[in-house]
Amino acid sequence: MRWVAAHGYTVVEQHDWLRPLRGDWLMRLEEAVLDAPGEVALVAHNLSCHQVAAWAAHSRHGAKVRAALLVAPADMQTPMLSHALPSWLPVARQRLPFKAVVVGSENDPYCSLDVPQNLALGWGAQCVNLGPAGHINAESKLGDWPQGLALLTELLKD
Repeated sequence: MRWVAAHGYTVVEQHDWLRPLRGDWLMRLEEAVLDAPGEVALVAHNLSCHQVAAWAAHSRHGAKVRAALLVAPADMQTPMLSHALPSWLPVARQRLPFKAVVVGSENDPYCSLDVPQNLALGWGAQCVNLGPAGHINAESKLGDWPQGLALLTELLKD
């Protein structure tokens, strides 16, 4: 949310954040991409990383996406998530039709580092290890996260 305020980025609002149904989330992302006047860059965190990958597997509008920064993807293989979010399985693992960087942390309490590394491999993305950065969220005390903004800026260069 800091980047929204500082840089004027847009948040794709979901219909229900507490009961994230994959079909609903994919449709909402499709609408947001189509509503954008030109190319878009996607920045996703946790479950939204899987939203981007699943959307890219089904949408005919992947060419509108210039790049994606996928941060701290959820480990959908944990029993807690696989039981709570069955509509999100199976996990989309196909190569993304746009440039992407997957960012992981060595001490993410929700996801071991091998998960973002394996997802990046399947998605055809670069994987960046932030070291001990927790879940790479507000609780990680990264502030405005200039390193993340630098990753996004680099992704958007041609």
